[in-house]
Amino acid sequence: MTHPFLDLPPLSAARFAAIEDGVARLLDTRQDVLITQGEALLPLEGAIRAAAGPGTAALNVITGPYGQTFGNWLREAGATVYDLSVPFHTAVTADRIREAFAEHPEIDFVSLVHAEAATGNTNPVAEIGEAVREQGALFHLDAVASVGAEPVLPDAWGVDLCVIGAQKAMGGPAGVSAISVSERAWARMAANPNAPRRSYLSLLDWKERWIDAGRAVLPHAPAQLEMLALEACLERIESAGLDAVMARHRSAALATRAGAVSLGGGLEPYVYEEKDAAPVATTLRVPSGVVASELVARALADDPTLPIAVGGGALAKEMIRVNHYGADASPETVRRCLAALGAALGV
Repeated sequence: MTHPFLDLPPLSAARFAAIEDGVARLLDTRQDVLITQGEALLPLEGAIRAAAGPGTAALNVITGPYGQTFGNWLREAGATVYDLSVPFHTAVTADRIREAFAEHPEIDFVSLVHAEAATGNTNPVAEIGEAVREQGALFHLDAVASVGAEPVLPDAWGVDLCVIGAQKAMGGPAGVSAISVSERAWARMAANPNAPRRSYLSLLDWKERWIDAGRAVLPHAPAQLEMLALEACLERIESAGLDAVMARHRSAALATRAGAVSLGGGLEPYVYEEKDAAPVATTLRVPSGVVASELVARALADDPTLPIAVGGGALAKEMIRVNHYGADASPETVRRCLAALGAALGV
């Protein structure tokens, strides 16, 4: 039996490195870029455990569920953690970050999610990055949901650890992810005696065995199919133009917000201000008396392939999410989702 996914020639180190270079171009970064062989939680956790530990004073910004997870990892690593939480229908501001620094001048590590697809908000990273640079803290950013939907610029924004995944706005695979690492982030990791070593979480092992060795021999067999899918994804974005891909996501988000209101069934944008709304996905608040999970079930009854989901946890009662990312960042997908929601509301 033959199959296009089977019996492929091994992925060479040179091709692996070329795909990393494609990620670097996407991020417009001169930092080291590692493609990690797993979903983005792998480098997100690996970076926190490598760069933070006893003696670290961390500001953990919570604008959704992932921010809560990062705070847990920081505490488990031994860091002193100051949580800065904002309502999930809004975004954090650089002024709030500076206020936290003024209250806790010892802060030397900041963890932030750029866009929370789960809650539909996005944070002004360029302005926050300026505040973090003034503080001199290390900046850890989750850009998994934002990359491809809006600008992600680690160098320009002063981000030391920037993690991306391809499965959302990039329209690529979920099984591999990437992280850009600044020189001072590498130095922080090297100085941390508790940084993971000889571990799947170890970024330092990859640096020593891959980057420092000239990217000539892969440390272990790569996830070949996912790497090839990532390569194709990057090539497609380069061919279409990143600006065009981001514009498509922004257009889908604006159309979803406006269209939901115009249905007249009581749906409202969950994120109040348009400037705080993520282009990758739009969250909507259901009208009083309507249970979000039940509304989504009715909307998906005729077409379960629509990218409509219910909010996680307690939000399942009040929030729905239209995941207009990747191939679904299109006027036709938005129209179909709104039509299904309108029918489910009976309008």
